[in-house]
Amino acid sequence: MIGIISFVGFTLMVAIISYYATRSTDEKSSDGYFLGGRSLTAGVIAGSLLLTNLSTEQIVGLNGSAYTDGLSVMAWETLAAIAMVVTAIFLLPRYLKGGLTTVPQFLSKRFDVSTKTITSGLFLTGYVVVLLPVILYSGSVAISGMFNIPEMLNVSNTKALWLCIWGIGIIGSIYAVFGGLKAVAVSDSINAIGLIIGGLLIPVFGLMAIGDGSISTGIDTLISANPERFKSMGQPGQEVPFSTIFTGMMLVQLFYWGTNQQIIQRALGAKNLAEGQKGLLLASFLKILGPLILVLPGIIAYHYFEGGLSSSDLAYPELVRAVLPKYLVGFFAAVLFGAILSSFNSVLNSSVTLFGIDIYKQHINKEADEKTVVKYGKIFGIILAISAMFIAPLIANAGSLFNYLQEINGIYSIPIFTIIVVGYTTKRVPAIAAKIGVISGSLLYILSQFILKPNFVENALEKATTSGITDASALKLVEAEAYPHFLHIMAILFILNILIMLVIGKIKPRETAYELEYTEQVDIVPWKHTKKAGALVVLIVVSIYIYFA
Repeated sequence: MIGIISFVGFTLMVAIISYYATRSTDEKSSDGYFLGGRSLTAGVIAGSLLLTNLSTEQIVGLNGSAYTDGLSVMAWETLAAIAMVVTAIFLLPRYLKGGLTTVPQFLSKRFDVSTKTITSGLFLTGYVVVLLPVILYSGSVAISGMFNIPEMLNVSNTKALWLCIWGIGIIGSIYAVFGGLKAVAVSDSINAIGLIIGGLLIPVFGLMAIGDGSISTGIDTLISANPERFKSMGQPGQEVPFSTIFTGMMLVQLFYWGTNQQIIQRALGAKNLAEGQKGLLLASFLKILGPLILVLPGIIAYHYFEGGLSSSDLAYPELVRAVLPKYLVGFFAAVLFGAILSSFNSVLNSSVTLFGIDIYKQHINKEADEKTVVKYGKIFGIILAISAMFIAPLIANAGSLFNYLQEINGIYSIPIFTIIVVGYTTKRVPAIAAKIGVISGSLLYILSQFILKPNFVENALEKATTSGITDASALKLVEAEAYPHFLHIMAILFILNILIMLVIGKIKPRETAYELEYTEQVDIVPWKHTKKAGALVVLIVVSIYIYFA
């Protein structure tokens, strides 16, 4: 009962503060609704970035990966810090100079409207088909299990899942559809504080459990008993082999933190460039601490349960159940609920933005005023949310989707990142090159990962078993060596598509060179310490890798 009271109390507190913080924002204008009136400050941006990134499939999935592979999976977190530095120094100044509301808007100016529409369509497809349903499903499984909803309400597991999905979906929709970006960002910032506190409690109590009440003893015991799990460089056959850090891993990170609408929209809402850069850099410093919440508990769980769990996806929930005091369960559930809501409403808000600005205003009603654009954006958001709530229960094995989702996202992430890079670094590559680049990038990736790879892997495993190899770890290595890692494939296709675009640009260049115009919507004077702070972040990340090598 105490757990439920603390859960409801913390959740209501976040909602009330968000309501009062957004009362003065004009939600009827595009800037007011989609970008929080271009008024976001560094702290709000940093908190929103971190909470938008965190969701239950990541918290559960990445700790599950750490349970299996150890510290090497921290690359998903630590390298994100470097990507944010690159975004703060190179991409954000260009975005704010052009007064962008969505990333595809730049593509319209740089190439043409059809390029922008294709890109927006890819973003929306990725959000609707992959992200929203998975976030709802995995979050509902976590909440239902933590509070034992089936027993509490005397309903079946399936009914409990539906109730949680619709509960999360409706509350998230209220924030995203009716509150706009500022409501999302403010609630994210409050939840960020709770998540950092709650997330750090799990490894603290876990280490105390291992060390007979002493954190330092727990650390010593964990490292001495499992030295191989504290290696920063992944091996072939693991989720993140060390070589992938220099190929597709950095491309995925740069796409996600620099061009993905659901993430970069927070920085686009900055009151000026300096605040946006400070927000990104503050988030990058905090991101370095990410492995304490998203990786260390998985390693602790491996030691605590002696590697005996039936599935790696059980590592985090089982550790929470084993070490967290009962009186803290409600608070932790509220924090986790905040992370679920944050991911859901952030993706939904970005989808509404993309539809309203890039599709409705551009193709359906070109004469629509800002109030009408916002209105139909909200209607689209409601339809989207309801669709996701119906699709979510159909998803199975959400806990194991973390690495798979990264692979699926390559269908649209690398092609979009490619044309943005070429768009900003060249002046005469034409629109036809961008359209060919984004379409060929998607099709070649699908051909590689979902047609060629299964055949190569199946043949390799068949040969291995025929020759007498039956050990699971040996077969896993055979599977890994049968076909290049998907992160390597991303890097190969990135280079190939850039070459294709440059060749087209050489054969048929634009008639006039593209020039980025300053719209004067916000002040673009950079923060004077941006490069120094960025260099410090990069130095810390490199030092961590060297220390644990």
